[in-house]
Amino acid sequence: MMDNRFATALVIACVLSLLSAVYLCASIGTDSWYEYHSPPLVKDNSSVDVSQRWEDFNEMDEKAYSDVLFQMNGTVGLWRRCILMRRDFHWYQSPDPQLVTQCVSFTLQQQFTPKYNEPGNHNSGEDMLRTYLWRCQFLLPFVSLGLMFFGALIGLCACACHSLYPTLGTGALHLLAGVCTLGTVGCYVAGIELLHCKTKLPPGVEGTYGWSFCLAAVSAPLQFMAAALFIWAARTNRQEYSRMQAYRVA
Repeated sequence: MMDNRFATALVIACVLSLLSAVYLCASIGTDSWYEYHSPPLVKDNSSVDVSQRWEDFNEMDEKAYSDVLFQMNGTVGLWRRCILMRRDFHWYQSPDPQLVTQCVSFTLQQQFTPKYNEPGNHNSGEDMLRTYLWRCQFLLPFVSLGLMFFGALIGLCACACHSLYPTLGTGALHLLAGVCTLGTVGCYVAGIELLHCKTKLPPGVEGTYGWSFCLAAVSAPLQFMAAALFIWAARTNRQEYSRMQAYRVA
């Protein structure tokens, strides 16, 4: 029969693992990784060509859509970018416009498009650091989820075998998943800071990390804690089993 300490540790580890998976999936699927807050003067777009800005926002050019993000309360996720704009910008300007969120998805081609030393200037040469930071922030979350999935399969095998020792592999995979999630957060922060070094924010525009980013940041320590509990339960149970075998032989 399993010791109550190990059973409790495994239950807590499973709950932490499930929470981290939910948080990570939610952060991948939402857009509020980074949010730009425009002042009222920039926010009021009644005197500008909003249709032209919408066209720029749909461009693949990083400089074009970044400028629109800065000026129209944009948010950027791993898969989509969104701005806040008029509902009726195409044909009629209401005196009391309703603002709605309009989003454009990053295509798979855009995810692997090189970044340039001067955003928007394709003749400035490829910025290798920003290019690979962008690709890592896109790929690492899926690697993390995959590792957790395989860890769960190993855990099911451990239950079927009535042995805690395979959960050592579950803990190791969760540890690697936590490293990948932490890498995602680090790559995203580094990429945003490098972009702002090359493309200055307009006066009065502020940027903050959103709740989607916070979910990913919380997911990593949950994975580390689950990994520690899995590994502790497996190793301690193995050591006690070895002592019992030695005692019986003696």
